[in-house]
Amino acid sequence: MEWLSSLMTTDKAIKGALIIHGVALVGTVLLALDQWRSECETKPPQPKPQYITQDTEDALKLTTLDTLLGHYNHAIRETAVKIVCDRAVNDKDTLEQLLWGITRPNYDERLKNLRALAVVTDPHSLDKLHTWKAYAALVRCLELSLDPDQEVLNNDDWDEYPLRDMTDKLCLMFISQLVGTFDCEKLIKAKFVEKWLSKQNWGTTEEERHQNLAAYLRSKTNRLAEIISCIRQSPAGREALQKCGLFPYPDTEESEADDDDTHLVERLSVLFPETLDVNSLDANHPTRVLLRSFQTTPGSEEQRDRNQRHREAMVLNDGSHPITSDDIIQRDPTSPP
Repeated sequence: MEWLSSLMTTDKAIKGALIIHGVALVGTVLLALDQWRSECETKPPQPKPQYITQDTEDALKLTTLDTLLGHYNHAIRETAVKIVCDRAVNDKDTLEQLLWGITRPNYDERLKNLRALAVVTDPHSLDKLHTWKAYAALVRCLELSLDPDQEVLNNDDWDEYPLRDMTDKLCLMFISQLVGTFDCEKLIKAKFVEKWLSKQNWGTTEEERHQNLAAYLRSKTNRLAEIISCIRQSPAGREALQKCGLFPYPDTEESEADDDDTHLVERLSVLFPETLDVNSLDANHPTRVLLRSFQTTPGSEEQRDRNQRHREAMVLNDGSHPITSDDIIQRDPTSPP
């Protein structure tokens, strides 16, 4: 019986080995078939990115661009529009034609050219409009769109800007971007204040116009308020506003005091050009207050005259810190000359 049990044990071992080898063989065959299928699969080639160079853009004809503008693919249409806009904004004749169009008496023609100008320009090409001719054209377009029945701009709780005419809003959009990027000097020379801003309904009396303009700047945050604020920061702009009755003239006494302070500061700036900046000093600056004390000393008229005649001072400063009262040694006015 021993041989029978031994045979049964051997058969089980053989069957187990056969099963294991069969499973391994099937797995190996499946793996080989999967790799073979992957290698035999034909994949479509990936499109390589192709960039349009400047030479390619310049070689495109107008008829080709016209066809691309009507293409069903949005990306192709967008690229064609960008090429057309770049050509228009870099072509001097085209830009002058658009600027000439916004000065025409016909409203529809002005609006059409303004919209075309808004399409072809972007922040990168805004410098093309930073010319006196462009500012003059924008001011002329605003002048042609003046509303004779405009209400008085005295309501602090209501902003009239969204209800303005489309030509006004487009022109003010261009002007706001230009003065925000560059400056307002060319806008002032184009008589923006005299030809358009002063003709807005700020009121009847001069005092009312001053108050309404100040309240407008205080309560509004639209493009027109930004432009006016920029103009007020310029000396030429303030002068234009004063001539048109939109900004009060400064008091005579304050103007004389500022002139005297500037004169004294300029005399000291000759000694310390690197540590004293005249333009950076305001009326309440400690240095200006100190310098003003040299000019107006309290006391009798006789004492002030004597101080004026015998005022002498020594400034001891090595330039390592701003001028203070400790650096100025003033002569005693009671001492003999």
